[in-house]
Amino acid sequence: MKTKRLGVVAGATLLAFGLVAEAASLFRNTGTLSGWNSISREHRGSVNEVTNVTYEGPTGLKMTQIYDAAYGGRYHSEVMRSNVYRRGDTGFYGFAFRLQADWQFQPQSYNIAQFIADFSDTGCDDYMPSSMVWISGNQLFTRVKQGTICNQKTVTFGNLATVTAGEWHKIVIQAKWATDGTGFYKLWFDGTKVLEQYNLNTTIADDRYFQFRVGLYANGWYDNGYMQGSQGTRSIWFDEIGVGTTFADADPAQW
Repeated sequence: MKTKRLGVVAGATLLAFGLVAEAASLFRNTGTLSGWNSISREHRGSVNEVTNVTYEGPTGLKMTQIYDAAYGGRYHSEVMRSNVYRRGDTGFYGFAFRLQADWQFQPQSYNIAQFIADFSDTGCDDYMPSSMVWISGNQLFTRVKQGTICNQKTVTFGNLATVTAGEWHKIVIQAKWATDGTGFYKLWFDGTKVLEQYNLNTTIADDRYFQFRVGLYANGWYDNGYMQGSQGTRSIWFDEIGVGTTFADADPAQW
């Protein structure tokens, strides 16, 4: 465990050109509001830097969303980093997260990370996520998106790991973003590899850059049009968010 905490380390020049072959830490955030390209707080949602719940070091990020039956919009409480990947890149992406201790597990989706790009110029979609990571019940899910923006195919990988409320968990993803059948997609949960897929398309046939977002996106509330259960206020903490070309760049336990 490191004794010195480095707020944010960002390889801005490298990110501008996507992931490169040389080993490089391209972005690090140690639970602060600084260093992000934007912060989304939709409707009654909040994103706050806190000191009372952290994975390591003095600060963490607390994301909260509140259900409103009279509201018809989406529920994002996320931080975003631009230009994290484009087709042809290979990289590692990781973060630590913690559900509130009394989290009520329901078979409804709560997204905790996503790669997303603006396709509003295509006439077929607006902001479209490729890969996402979410919780349904107490199980971890992820996906890749294939095809074209006007003809999308989603491949979902479910029941990868059991998520425990009130405890810190670590996620690391390694992806080769390809549309020619040579891609791969791997996910580690708390240091154990729970997904390893090769020879598949892992992104949309388009060369624009995707963002990396982490936070609480209560997408089940919007997609289903209602909230399951009785817990209308939900909070998730995030810390040690990283992007790079090696596992250590993205692994919260190795910072």
